[in-house]
Amino acid sequence: MTTDPTSVPAVRVRGLRRAFGDRAVLDDLRLDIARGEFVALLGASGSGKTTLLRILGALDGADGGEVLVPEARTIVFQEPRLVPSKRVLANVTAALPRNRSADGLRALAEVGLERHSEAWPATLSGGEAQRVALARALVREPELLLLDEPFAALDALTRLKMQDLVGELCRRHRPAVLLVTHDVEEAVRLADRVAVLRDGRLVTDETVGIARPRDPGDPAFAALRRRLLADLGVDAPAPFLPSPVPAEAGVI
Repeated sequence: MTTDPTSVPAVRVRGLRRAFGDRAVLDDLRLDIARGEFVALLGASGSGKTTLLRILGALDGADGGEVLVPEARTIVFQEPRLVPSKRVLANVTAALPRNRSADGLRALAEVGLERHSEAWPATLSGGEAQRVALARALVREPELLLLDEPFAALDALTRLKMQDLVGELCRRHRPAVLLVTHDVEEAVRLADRVAVLRDGRLVTDETVGIARPRDPGDPAFAALRRRLLADLGVDAPAPFLPSPVPAEAGVI
């Protein structure tokens, strides 16, 4: 019997364990990410989110368990990590064959920076530099895209624009995506599924059944945000409800 390759998850993690000294940061963790699926991972600082991402990206090893990931995978970090001595296009196509320049230009066009191909990294804004990092990741046509808090250093407006861009490009290219973030609203805005990591395991793994584009003012959005904050141990304020007017009060 032939297995349909589209039915096999891009990421399959079973019984993953990673310890630092006596502390198990990841303990019997289980995770699947389907091809083309966008998963956001939330957790407190030190909960193991970045450790998991580094293991999936082959930057760290596991102490036990099974980790299956595609060979074609790339990582976008919080810092763009551009090479200052290379121009923008050369950064995008770094380590690729020389004949990939046209692909690099197309990737820059996708992030709106085709006119900056010959610019130096030092001349770019923070948002532009992160878009170059995204182009560098996508030009490699990854089956798995790992995003390690890529918007954390950006101002609020640029962050929203980058979220929209990443969401659009991921839907176009269809890699499996794991986004590590502290931002609950960002997770709900972008992901197909949101997971919460606590005590080394996923305590929440929920499909986001809210139609796009997602409005934080939508009651379903707000309800999911409150549930996720509760799973993170944060008491979210209850939604404001105006006090009823007593029956004996006069109308002004």
